[in-house]
Amino acid sequence: MKKHSFRLLVSLLFIASSTILKAQVEDPVSWSFKTTKVEGNKYEITINASIEQGWHLYSTKLPAGGPIATKFTFKPSANFKLDGGVKEVSKAKTEHDEIFNLDLSFFAKEATFSQIVELTNVESSSIEGNIEYQACFSDKCLLLDKDFTVKVAVEKPTNQATTPDIQIKQEENTINSEVNKQNNPNKKEQSSLLVFFLVSLGAGIAGLFTPCVFPMIPMTVSFFMDKKGSRLKSIMNALIFGLSIVFIYTLVGLIITLTGKGAGIANQISSHWISNLIFGFLFIAFAFSFFGLFEIILPSSLATKADNQAEKGGYFASFFLAVAFVIVSFSCVGIFVGSLLIEATKEIGIRPIIGMFGFSLALATPFTLFAIFPSLLKNLPKSGGWLNSIKVVFGFVMLAFSMKFLMVVDQRFELNLLGRDVFIAIWISIFSLLGLYLLGKIKFKHDSEIKHVGVFRLIITVIVFAFVIYLIPGMFGSPLKAISGFIPSQSSQNFNLVKIIGETRVPVKTNNATPTICEPPKYAEYHKLPADLEGYFDYDQALACARSKNKPLFLDFGGKVCTNCKKMEADVLSDPQIIEILQNNYIVVSLYTDDTIELSEKEWITSSYDGKIKKTNGKKNLDLLITRYNTNGIPFYVLIDNNEKSLVDPRGFNTDVDAFVKFLNQGVDEYKKGK
Repeated sequence: MKKHSFRLLVSLLFIASSTILKAQVEDPVSWSFKTTKVEGNKYEITINASIEQGWHLYSTKLPAGGPIATKFTFKPSANFKLDGGVKEVSKAKTEHDEIFNLDLSFFAKEATFSQIVELTNVESSSIEGNIEYQACFSDKCLLLDKDFTVKVAVEKPTNQATTPDIQIKQEENTINSEVNKQNNPNKKEQSSLLVFFLVSLGAGIAGLFTPCVFPMIPMTVSFFMDKKGSRLKSIMNALIFGLSIVFIYTLVGLIITLTGKGAGIANQISSHWISNLIFGFLFIAFAFSFFGLFEIILPSSLATKADNQAEKGGYFASFFLAVAFVIVSFSCVGIFVGSLLIEATKEIGIRPIIGMFGFSLALATPFTLFAIFPSLLKNLPKSGGWLNSIKVVFGFVMLAFSMKFLMVVDQRFELNLLGRDVFIAIWISIFSLLGLYLLGKIKFKHDSEIKHVGVFRLIITVIVFAFVIYLIPGMFGSPLKAISGFIPSQSSQNFNLVKIIGETRVPVKTNNATPTICEPPKYAEYHKLPADLEGYFDYDQALACARSKNKPLFLDFGGKVCTNCKKMEADVLSDPQIIEILQNNYIVVSLYTDDTIELSEKEWITSSYDGKIKKTNGKKNLDLLITRYNTNGIPFYVLIDNNEKSLVDPRGFNTDVDAFVKFLNQGVDEYKKGK
């Protein structure tokens, strides 16, 4: 009896300890499922993810080379078949990630997905599957996966409503309720829309000073003033003209909004190599056109038809005059419109409408005001050489930004033609030429002679040359954080003087004759340690070497597609002080939790956490992180001795270099005390 009681007590303690361990493993995403009949034996499975405040869940569609996308896998069964793939019902937010140098889509607060299934056996309506996903916070990322079972409630012949029986196979609590949807507007999103509206206004103002638009102001205003009729009628015609311009452009934004299928397609447009190649060459073509090499002329038949309608008079004449204005001006402002639409479609929604409304409002307002108050025309500067100068300045800027589009193509095919230093060198050349042009040292065929440099022109010149000086250190490895989103990442830098000087000033090894590691590391053909550190990618191999060399072990739990891990590598682990401490005092092992390398069967492990067999190196490393350190957040850094005991408290994401140096030195001191 006592023996049985003892066994029962041990079992209860084991279950309790397992429950506590699993409760400590973070998961900021709660999943719930709902099934709805579509037609016949087809049902829609709605999958809802409730995301804790401050966390974000990545989209199911991410560009290559980015973090881990959310992935739904349904276990094959003869009882059902999938109708298409999983669709994103919620609209993902897309932002540029400086670490990956990619536009990444993600969800905050909640996300909804949908999958259509067709039952082939209504008597057995149980559907099993798995979700793999990555959730990130400001200081860490979590790699997670969950099994689920959805039991589709087949409608009864009496058509009585039934409640779907939904169950998720988790070691945590069973989910039996859906998340209430948030109806309050997101303040951050409103702020983003306001900023985009102001940018669009700025683009419209810039478009006014193009040679296709500015000279049309006095000509268009005279059209209204020459018409016979009352002053009120002239004002009404002017208002209709201005509102028509706004209507035409906003209609374009509305069409794009209605035909847009979500941020996924917009993200593909903005990141696909074909669209980037097209826009890159378009920007180059417009740049050389602005330089005066040739003129981009739209079909004259369109403008002629609009002009003929405008001559008929009346309010319709004002509308068709606006149509003619839009057609004629498009050869100059088309590049602004295209750029705004590219930016707008990254999040679809109403951004295209807001963008086109803001742009056209800025473009149409001066025409309307001058038509209503013609006396203001006296103060309007005459068209001349200054207008062509603005056109040429736009040309230089477009030429510079064309490189950003071509950069995406270069990265897509790994051509290595536009490395970071080459890209920066081209920008330095372009903006240096722009500065010389502003000073009158370079002239194009339509330019007027510059007898003196005005104050405004001088201010712009100073800004341009200041930007050139800022770019120069980037040629030698400086991060250039202010523009890092527009240029290639530092990993594509062919020559890094900053790194060379750092390595010269602080030697990596105190004795180059003594090998840092014991034997060639496993998986070295797949992975590389940051800052050319020497170390391992397999825990057991690193532990054996640490025991052989009588050194403590530095465990670096991270991920190949973890943003914060990459930032730690760039800002902390690449610091010369830290490199020196790690190479001289530790055996370094980098344990990638998202590694997909298949292990041999004898290397498989059965997890004590979830009971699953871990068949890849990444899942084995993640299981070690969870079972031993009760966390699944990366990056995570641990210092242990030869007996696998922690020397000091582990650390997570923190870019304080001095604090990390102190952390490593404390580990060395504790290791020496234990000898």
